[in-house]
Amino acid sequence: MTGSAEFQLYPAIDLSDGRAVRLRQGDYGQMTVYGDDPVAVARRWRDEGAGWLHVVDLDGAKEGHPVHLPLIGRMVEAAGLPVQVGGGIRDGESLRALFSLGVARCVLGTAALENPVWMKEVLAEYGERIVVGLDARDGKVAVRGWLQNTGVAAVELGRRLKEWGARRALFTDIRRDGAMAGPGGREAAELAEETGLLVIASGGVRHLGDIQRLYALRHRGVAGAVAGRALYTGDLSLKEATAWLRSGPTDHGLEDEWDEPSPAEDGSEGVRYGGEGGRVC
Repeated sequence: MTGSAEFQLYPAIDLSDGRAVRLRQGDYGQMTVYGDDPVAVARRWRDEGAGWLHVVDLDGAKEGHPVHLPLIGRMVEAAGLPVQVGGGIRDGESLRALFSLGVARCVLGTAALENPVWMKEVLAEYGERIVVGLDARDGKVAVRGWLQNTGVAAVELGRRLKEWGARRALFTDIRRDGAMAGPGGREAAELAEETGLLVIASGGVRHLGDIQRLYALRHRGVAGAVAGRALYTGDLSLKEATAWLRSGPTDHGLEDEWDEPSPAEDGSEGVRYGGEGGRVC
């Protein structure tokens, strides 16, 4: 990867039963509801300086098709920002429905493995409007809302998708997702370098320092970060983060060292339909 990638911060809004929620490591048994009006949440992030929104239809990931289309349409209209959406997008009808609502980019995960012919067609037709979702547990891709572990290495699938025409990937370290354990910056950078994809890092962001350290990996192909739980708890201020990014910061003084704590392991896997960032299957 040559040069530095443009870096974007994506506030996440996860949808379940019409509400804005957060999950821990994609476990529906560990759901926190942060708002009954996701449209108001979208406006809030816009007002606090967001340049993009990242919306995930959690129920869509579970059902295999988008469930919240009317709500997503209202969010796009109310926010007046480019929005990228993931969750249950596995056929052309779903893709066209979302684009017809004004969605700027769609995130596709499961389809890359289960329907590669269609995935190649979609990348050829829509190009930059497609983000490929690489959700991984211990380096191996998980699909269908993280319920199924494939045994396929994220790097291997990423290289394949790059050959098919993909440019940008959303990488979620599942064990960090919603766990406030620090982002997997090292893994995101290595994925970018090994595949040639621009990588948006998702999962584990805790505070502004994490955004700054991810920003320092631009030269390695890290092109952004999805932030979720930390925004809702107030540990990360979107106003502060966007102001810092728009100030034209340099990498001077930013740590390009990654010594993240490992997420707590309690031996339980739970039922995983997505959590903070990826949840695109």
